[in-house]
Amino acid sequence: MAGSATTGRPDGRVQRGEETRRAVLRRAVAIASVEGLEALSIGRLANDLGLSKSGVFAGFGSKEELQLATVRAARRIFYDAVIAPVEGTAPGLARVRRLCESWLAYSRARVFPGGCFFFGVTAEFDARPGPLRDALADCAREWSDLLLAPVAEAAAAGGLRPGADPDDLVFTLVAVLETANSQAVLFDEEAPYERAARAVLRLLRADAADPQAPELL
Repeated sequence: MAGSATTGRPDGRVQRGEETRRAVLRRAVAIASVEGLEALSIGRLANDLGLSKSGVFAGFGSKEELQLATVRAARRIFYDAVIAPVEGTAPGLARVRRLCESWLAYSRARVFPGGCFFFGVTAEFDARPGPLRDALADCAREWSDLLLAPVAEAAAAGGLRPGADPDDLVFTLVAVLETANSQAVLFDEEAPYERAARAVLRLLRADAADPQAPELL
């Protein structure tokens, strides 16, 4: 230990522990997206990855911490897949449209095997108070807020028609995206994504001050 600290080389055990944790979380998000967070267990993950139960347990300590860590890992994956590609997009309705298109591409590409990770696991815990519901609620609010911010920018700049409600628009956009994910996974079809993309555009045009603005064509 002292030698590692002196030379600046990382401790091999720490590195192995971090690699094990990453491998466990990769497998955990894949399982949870298909079967739910309750399907996760220390024993199953150890067996799937050829690890010792004690090694997996040491990285998390409890099933609930494993589940919470899985939600955090999924959030990072979601950010990289959906939000990061849109960061350079202009504010306003152009950004809203691009975020929705990015979300549909993420579901369509099966970044998580079960489609949208959060759509599936939130249904498990939305009526069950506790840390997991709180964590999932935070993720849902974060996504809604990411959509609401550019809608509010558009409204402040006169880009929405009089009487348009930004909260109502975001609520409806999220409903369209989640329905597309659900139907595409359930029926194993691409058509829901195409319908959703058209519906998003119709919703944005219906609330836009100029339905023929370049970002809506």
